[in-house]
Amino acid sequence: MRVIVTGGGTGGHIYPAIAIADKFKEMDPETQILYVGNDEGIEKDIVPKSGYELALVDARWLDKSNVWQLVKTGARVAKGTLEARRVIKKFKPDVVIGTGGYVCFPVIAAAKMYGAKTFLHEQNAYPGLANRTLEKHVDRVFLGFKDAQKYFKNPEKCIETGNPVRKSFFTLDKEQARKKLGFKKDDFIVFSFGGSLGAEKINEVAFELMQVLNGHEGASMVFGTGKWYYEKMLEKAAERGIEIKENIRMKDYIEDMENYLAACDLVISRAGALSVAETTVCGKAAVLIPSPNVTGNHQYFNAKAVADRGGAVLIEEKDLTAETLIREVMKLRNNPQILAEMGRASRACAPDKALDIIYNTIKEVSGK
Repeated sequence: MRVIVTGGGTGGHIYPAIAIADKFKEMDPETQILYVGNDEGIEKDIVPKSGYELALVDARWLDKSNVWQLVKTGARVAKGTLEARRVIKKFKPDVVIGTGGYVCFPVIAAAKMYGAKTFLHEQNAYPGLANRTLEKHVDRVFLGFKDAQKYFKNPEKCIETGNPVRKSFFTLDKEQARKKLGFKKDDFIVFSFGGSLGAEKINEVAFELMQVLNGHEGASMVFGTGKWYYEKMLEKAAERGIEIKENIRMKDYIEDMENYLAACDLVISRAGALSVAETTVCGKAAVLIPSPNVTGNHQYFNAKAVADRGGAVLIEEKDLTAETLIREVMKLRNNPQILAEMGRASRACAPDKALDIIYNTIKEVSGK
């Protein structure tokens, strides 16, 4: 089978596409995979490291700020569609799968014109505009959350799968991960991150937590600042005269996410669909802080799905303070039984069968 996967802009769109590609290669090593992305997204850095061939086409977000911006978006999408048609004509895919991001629009549209079987995966409880618009061009829509179905016009196309997570996340051992990353075997490890670019409010309060844990015996912290905020956090530490001790790791980008999640005891993060899925697959207790600046407040519902089952503490950004975060972290550190119970509840929320459902459905619909 010849398969194109597409999705871009953030890791939340890219890694599910890679997970789906990995599943096809696992089931049939002869499968030919091409990843189609956009050169403005981080896929141009991530995908080559995964071992897949990458083609780039033009694409742009929908900017409604004025008529000129709408025209500019339309022109770039049209250009991207022509580029995608050339890529598709050359590669000759049997199926094309999109996982979100504005690059999906020209690729899925071109794939439909070509005659390939087309599929979307919507990770969030509230679907993005691109996926809602592309619904009419695809054969099936895979859903990370069942609640998303009501926002699509053809619910009969929708299949609840959960969010696809790369196989490596399911097989990691905490002790081995700590050994690989150089952490002490018995430390209480907090892992804070705000996504590939970072989250200002999370960084603000995580910085205060970092000061509390800095040099603290028996505790470690991984502080994933995101690329936009890394230098700012270093400058802030220097301004306050803080000497960052060995038990604190401040990182601009987390490349080895699966090992850091496996090694930690507690996660502090946004509630993007992929982050929630990976955290629950690893069975980690979490403090989830949904972004208030997303369509349909979907991160709140992502977080609530885990918090309602006891796997996470949900703190809305309007209620987030350094004192609140530090209190929650210390409560969990001092109550290992509660922490363990949260970890088990988190694991019970994990989307174990997502890739199987996606793969089997695509095979059935495509007849391959």
